Amino acid sequence: MTEERVKGTSSKKPRSGSRAGCIVPVMLFFLVVALLFVSGVAAVLFQVFSEYSGSRNVWLLFCGAPVALVLFVFVFAFTMYTRYGEPLQHLFKAIDALASGDLAARVPKDDSPQFGELIKRFNKMAGELERADQQRRNLTADIAHELRTPLHIIQGNLEGIQDGVYQATPEHIENTLEETRLLARLVEDLQTLSLAESGALPLHPSRFGVEELYADVVASFSAQAAGLGIDLTAAGAGLELTADYTRLNQVLSNLVSNALRFTPRGGHIMLAAEAGEGEQVILRVQDSGVGIAPEDLPFIFDRFWRGDKARTREGQVSSGLGLAIAQQLVRAHGGTIEAESVLGTGTVFEIELPGEGG
Repeated sequence: MTEERVKGTSSKKPRSGSRAGCIVPVMLFFLVVALLFVSGVAAVLFQVFSEYSGSRNVWLLFCGAPVALVLFVFVFAFTMYTRYGEPLQHLFKAIDALASGDLAARVPKDDSPQFGELIKRFNKMAGELERADQQRRNLTADIAHELRTPLHIIQGNLEGIQDGVYQATPEHIENTLEETRLLARLVEDLQTLSLAESGALPLHPSRFGVEELYADVVASFSAQAAGLGIDLTAAGAGLELTADYTRLNQVLSNLVSNALRFTPRGGHIMLAAEAGEGEQVILRVQDSGVGIAPEDLPFIFDRFWRGDKARTREGQVSSGLGLAIAQQLVRAHGGTIEAESVLGTGTVFEIELPGEGG
């Protein structure tokens, strides 16, 4: 019953568009009838008056004027319909289709000065809505996929201990705890990303030096970088920012963590900064890693995007949200983040921030 009701409801919505499409033929029919009626009346009047009058030319002009007027109205109405009515009809049909859930609906291209730009922007809006809907569907599938693996590991370990297959050794307990930490980190990352995208993430700006920020990031990753044989350096003396220190630290930490996964032993990661136009401050994170393929570069800030897993350092796990969070946090500060990369050479992430915090 529910399915039948849904189908019945959805089948009724497009009728408004079909009714609107029937108006034009009806109008044309009445115009033709009016033209035939006026022409007949004019012909009768011309015959009657010209029989009792000596001037046929005057009566020809007088009786032919209504016919000419009707012809003019007909041509004018047809021209107006072609120029305005037909594009509007296509636009209304596309709007009805979008309202009924058909996000693939588009208005046929029109190069007229009256509707060309409107149709172009409508189709662009419809494309963005379709893309956002697809991203929402993909996000749901990606979250389910990311949660499935750690949950299965936790369930397997606990059931193994319960059935006596595994002993409750510190090793098994630590493995289970590690998976719970991964789940907690994933949930926290999703919450941060959601708040940042909705503009509800609270920021606590303060004035600080870039050198201080870089020193904290380097200190956090120096031991890990040394263990991997990677040289991690920073330089940003003399520059200051007004921003949320903790959130910018999170951005740079995500970028450095990402660089460590893709930089081979003996490589280097450098944090640099320079003054931009006006009071802009530009932060850079550059590595000598494997790089990103040109076809992948436009998607690196998408949720759950990962590069070629074969090039990822073994044993390092990512939630796939680090770059997406970094982008949203930078945008929350009124800044921009971009990436340039060459395969086999390395990647550069450039963050441009307002010096006074936007």
